[in-house]
Amino acid sequence: MLKDKLKEDMKNALKSGDSARRTLIGMVLTSMRNKEIEKRTVLAKTVSDTTQLDAQSQLNDEEAMAVIATEVKRRKDSIAEFEKGGRPELAASEQAEIDILKTYLPEQMSDDALREVVKKAIASTGATTAKDMGKVMSAVKEETKGSADGQRISSIAKELLK
Repeated sequence: MLKDKLKEDMKNALKSGDSARRTLIGMVLTSMRNKEIEKRTVLAKTVSDTTQLDAQSQLNDEEAMAVIATEVKRRKDSIAEFEKGGRPELAASEQAEIDILKTYLPEQMSDDALREVVKKAIASTGATTAKDMGKVMSAVKEETKGSADGQRISSIAKELLK
């Protein structure tokens, strides 16, 4: 499981003295724990057995990758703000964190492959205008499962739905 790999990598970072990696992985694990708490809160309304609740509250790999993808997006947003503010050293630090986080995500699809997936999604959903963007986005995200950034999907879909 991805969460187990993160825990193992955090131990290795501790042993090797890589405090930046350890801190980053610790933050990601905290985000995952928060997501598990959210999930547990929702499930607690329908599941009464605590053993079952504990098991169902755990994130699967797909949900864990979504948390990591969110962390990458946050850092990309921070980079844009740091560059606007004239702080290239902070932007470089955020980029280094993104590089570490990307090692836990699936390899990103090429633009050509993503364009084909978007074309298929447009055809299958019957989308014709930008108003149908939501249908296309959800269909593409379902098929790509983390191997394509939402911003890339959106820009290609907008281009094709003109």
